[in-house]
Amino acid sequence: MSTQPIAKVMVIDDSQTIRRTAETLLAREGYEVITAQDGFEALAKIAEQAPDLIFVDIMMPRLDGYQACALIKGNPRFARTPVIMLSSKDGLFDRARGRIVGSDEYLTKPFTKDELLGAVRAHIKK
Repeated sequence: MSTQPIAKVMVIDDSQTIRRTAETLLAREGYEVITAQDGFEALAKIAEQAPDLIFVDIMMPRLDGYQACALIKGNPRFARTPVIMLSSKDGLFDRARGRIVGSDEYLTKPFTKDELLGAVRAHIKK
């Protein structure tokens, strides 16, 4: 019996540990998970896979989370896709900058299972 995933969630982070942790937690709850290690890889996968929600790390090589979020939100096809910033910094400036580029929420790493799933549930309507 194959069941349809609840939704597609993308996790963009240059840390394999963070990607793997998020992927495990989300997959256990029935989400289909797509991962990317930087913004460039993510942009190609987003166009192909059209995720329902995107987590993006702020500090990444080549294309950081702010730039990636701005590009995602600037594309009419994905402008309504929720983007949640991930950062190890919990500063007001970082949160404000995330809002400016269009992020829907801000999660501080390391996040708990409840924080991760709560953020997904808040933005994905079943």
